[in-house]
Amino acid sequence: MKHARIRYRDEVHTAIVEIGNTVRLADGRLLAENQVEWLPPATGSMFALGLNYADHAAELAFKAPTEPLAFIKSPGTYTGHNQVTWRPDDVAYMHYECELVAVIGKPARNVKREDALAYLAGYTVCNDYAIRDYLENYYRPNLRVKNRDATTPVGPWMVDVADVPDPSKLALRTWVNGELKQEGSTSDMIFDIPYLIEYFSSFMTLQPGDMIATGTPEGLADVVPGDEVVVEVEGVGRLVNRIVSEAEFFANRARSKEA
Repeated sequence: MKHARIRYRDEVHTAIVEIGNTVRLADGRLLAENQVEWLPPATGSMFALGLNYADHAAELAFKAPTEPLAFIKSPGTYTGHNQVTWRPDDVAYMHYECELVAVIGKPARNVKREDALAYLAGYTVCNDYAIRDYLENYYRPNLRVKNRDATTPVGPWMVDVADVPDPSKLALRTWVNGELKQEGSTSDMIFDIPYLIEYFSSFMTLQPGDMIATGTPEGLADVVPGDEVVVEVEGVGRLVNRIVSEAEFFANRARSKEA
């Protein structure tokens, strides 16, 4: 089953996504995909992984890490399916990152690997845009690279754990303006989802709604305002996003606040 958070007529709803991406509200109303505003399906903290695919580490001429390279993304960075992301006007290189995301379903502390998937609510997709100009060290990504307002599309929905029988064998793909740019498989993860849940829960309590973004394979490219970027994880979802300039993004945000 696919679970979504959407906004319809200025109200936020939890909903079930049915065939053709139609959305069924709790009161039974059925809405078309283009009738609603898609919101991130979870809103907790996001624990993101750097260099978690061997081919991506090799692409950047880095050694594969021997323990997870993790950083936290704040909820203010999230945006939804069919929404826009902005590229700062003064940067030379901004790239997409197609990622499988595991969503925590219940408090997890000191979880063993063999029990880890029982603590998940489901899976979703994110596009973890990165601004390469500000990257001082791939082993320690700083806040300016990954924590900018509305620069992490998440969604469109969350798929139940039971509907993804093997998250270690899923294809990941990214298209820019209809051209396939990135293709890989979760089988190339260095640290898989059960390992990551065990790792994070060994020193902190993961809470319902928290997310673990599991990294991206090789195949990155620069994107610019006007580009449409589509990231897809097999069996989970296809997430669409459009890039605008910094000036356009904040002008639109200001108009929205005035409305």
